Amino acid sequence: MIGAGRTKQYANVLDKPLSKGRQEVSLSAFSFLFSEIVQYNQTQVDNIAELERRLEDAGYAVGARVLELLCHREKGNRRETRLLGILSFVHSTVWKVLFGKVADSLEKGTEHEDEYMISENELLVNRFISVPKDMGAFNCGAFVAGIVKGVLDGAGFPAVVTAHFVPMEQQQRPRTTILIKFAEEVLRREAKLG
Repeated sequence: MIGAGRTKQYANVLDKPLSKGRQEVSLSAFSFLFSEIVQYNQTQVDNIAELERRLEDAGYAVGARVLELLCHREKGNRRETRLLGILSFVHSTVWKVLFGKVADSLEKGTEHEDEYMISENELLVNRFISVPKDMGAFNCGAFVAGIVKGVLDGAGFPAVVTAHFVPMEQQQRPRTTILIKFAEEVLRREAKLG
């Protein structure tokens, strides 16, 4: 109300509406914060697998919160119940909110019925990280794999989610693929829903 001179009072912080404005973080601030997270965790572990697990755990917490926020904002508190629906939600909506664009590809695995892959040519968390030669197999995409796992677990689609580098012929840097291997119960439920 223009000129009314009053603002609406909310009894509780949960009653306040969530703004839908673009809440962007500067790329340099994010890259600095993420590199500090990696460096801190690197001092706390003895091997690459443990470092990737810690990054995945940090991403898991982010994924759980992103799911809650997006379900409230975008879907009116409704959640996906179908496998392709949740994969499409992660591939498009979640990716767009986190990285500003839809993921490069979403593919079904050819060898296994329960595997799906989300691929990104230049994943943001790998863009500004230089990996020393003694840590050759280290992939910061484990953080994003944790985010995807947090979203899927929170939505009731338990899965093992891992990040892998896939070399590409025309690119200097390898592409990052997030491999999603769903639990058997998810596939049984999907078959029943048919």
